[in-house]
Amino acid sequence: MAPSGRLTQKDIARLAGVSQATVSLVLNDAAAAAGRIPQETREKVARVIRDTGYVADPVARRMAKGRNQILGVFTYEPAFPSAQADFFTPFLLGIEEAAQDLGYDLLLLTGAGSANKKIFAENNRLRLADGCLVLGRDFDRDELERLVSGSYPFVAIGRRDDAGGPVPYVGGAYTEATARMVERAISLRHRRFAFIGPATGAESTRDRWQGFEEALLAPAELVLHLKQTGLGADEMLDAIASTRATIAVMTELADAVRLEALVRERGLTVPADFSILVLGSHYRAEPTGTRFTSYVIPREEMGREATRMLVRRIEGSDALEQRLLPCEPFEGETLASPNQR
Repeated sequence: MAPSGRLTQKDIARLAGVSQATVSLVLNDAAAAAGRIPQETREKVARVIRDTGYVADPVARRMAKGRNQILGVFTYEPAFPSAQADFFTPFLLGIEEAAQDLGYDLLLLTGAGSANKKIFAENNRLRLADGCLVLGRDFDRDELERLVSGSYPFVAIGRRDDAGGPVPYVGGAYTEATARMVERAISLRHRRFAFIGPATGAESTRDRWQGFEEALLAPAELVLHLKQTGLGADEMLDAIASTRATIAVMTELADAVRLEALVRERGLTVPADFSILVLGSHYRAEPTGTRFTSYVIPREEMGREATRMLVRRIEGSDALEQRLLPCEPFEGETLASPNQR
């Protein structure tokens, strides 16, 4: 007869006439139990478990493996406000899918209410997770160096420069994808390029600029570089017109949307009067009405692969992996040969 109240491994051991260590081994390490415990004993333990309806405490089982089966996800920026949701949501979808496949739960480390979010804040719950995925446009350099020098498993989503040592990451191959777009524009006889966006800053920003510079070969030239995003559409269009640029390469979709709308207001059209390229796909809550020529950033796959990489590190891999996933071109409707004017 089963004991009253919540069953423990000690109860199962007594009912089966074996040691508690034997029950623990059968529950937590089936492969090892098969080699060390006689089949008859294992069947006896299994029968008692079935007859009593015993369910092992999942936390205790995780502790027996030295892990909580929890992955932390840390973002320096808010993950869910409408202004950023298009950026983070695909990463989180990929992370969740891979974590579920691998048998891990997720802990979103939001740093809610903090104006200066830190991984190593006094009240952080990082210790609850077996490892952490870190994503964001900009990383705290000191914290990244601390992660690299420590033993806590982590993987960055997005390429990161060395920080006192190499950083494990999964990123997008922005340099190559940008270069391919510029090369295509040159093949269509574009010679006067405008670039709207910064050349310095986060690694992803610098990778795009590097791809642009490497591909911009004579006779093509950069005739305008507006280094700020978020400029007024009038300022952008007037500058482009004054330099007679035939194509605008833009780092932000929002800028491209405002620019293209003003072009139509002025009685011009894209790409008949000039072309627009956007460096990377962006998700928006509402359709833009224009399919901008761009490339597709594999955000969901980046999330999935980073999660798989992190689990490999948690489960004992010493390999330091760095992967850049290809960005596939998106044809769109904003690139064509320039008018000969």
